[in-house]
Amino acid sequence: MRTSLRSIAVSAAAILLCLTPSTAHAEDAAPGRCTAVSIPVPLGEMAGSLCTPTARATDTVMVLIAGSNYNATYWDFPYAPETYSFRRAMNAAGIATLVVDRLGNGASTRPPSTQVTATVSARALHDIVRSLRAGLAGAPPFGKVITGGHSLSSGIDVLEATTYQDVDGVLLTGYSHALNVSEVLGVISTYHQAAEDPQFAGRGYDAGYLATRPGTRAADFFAPETADPEVLAVDEATKEVFSPTEYPDGLTSTLPPMSNFINVPVLVVNGSRDRLSCGPAYAVCADAETLRATEAPFFGPAARLRTFVLPGSGHSVNLARNTAEYRAAVVDWVRSIGQ
Repeated sequence: MRTSLRSIAVSAAAILLCLTPSTAHAEDAAPGRCTAVSIPVPLGEMAGSLCTPTARATDTVMVLIAGSNYNATYWDFPYAPETYSFRRAMNAAGIATLVVDRLGNGASTRPPSTQVTATVSARALHDIVRSLRAGLAGAPPFGKVITGGHSLSSGIDVLEATTYQDVDGVLLTGYSHALNVSEVLGVISTYHQAAEDPQFAGRGYDAGYLATRPGTRAADFFAPETADPEVLAVDEATKEVFSPTEYPDGLTSTLPPMSNFINVPVLVVNGSRDRLSCGPAYAVCADAETLRATEAPFFGPAARLRTFVLPGSGHSVNLARNTAEYRAAVVDWVRSIGQ
């Protein structure tokens, strides 16, 4: 089984979109009013939290799904939320959010690992978008729905946007068409079966669900020399499982010509020290202009492509000390959509 698992991991590396962590839900806090939701989708239900701004009504909502190794906590971090909660920052800016756990982790349904794919998740995301436009959990229908992804879930967002063409904007973080395969292989080597991990043992995970080995996440997803030690500790404590069957079709989002068919505005964000998404020697992420020049051939005119590079950040841009800079860029971009 271990030999088989290693083979799956290595083959997944060549087609890995970008790795992402997963996490647990933070307590709801101002400036958003939050309601727990459970949305029927293929293979079960996806659990999440719909938060609307307390200061004013809004017609705009962001659907936020974390990538592999993380759950909803990535977007609504429980430690120092005034600094690290992306959800809270969007609500403060007058933007509603729906933070959702992917199938297989957090509070969402856990199917057999082999059934969990990026394509299934894209279909589930489509169902969520339709629910928001119709009115979800008592909220008025939203006229502007924007998807936000990180790493693997950025690939899911690309799949959803190109397949269903039902959203108004796409935020892609921890994502590029220039994966550093050798670094991806290095991160893959830190995985093991979730059932072998002290945090998940005895919880009924089948052999296909994986998790990062204890103590490896700082090097995998952060620039450890600049990260807050408390963030690293909470990130380790709230890590999540995933299935490598999510990677193969997730990779298609990084191959031409898929992303060229996105017909709504796109913002691509990476940390300047992202070992996975920035190519050899982090060259692709030298600055926003360099990232845009690299990514522009993969997007059409309708994408009105914007890029942002967060200085000093690793793969998990939400959890960098200076993450407020990236959130400000996102708010500015969201407000530009439709103008």
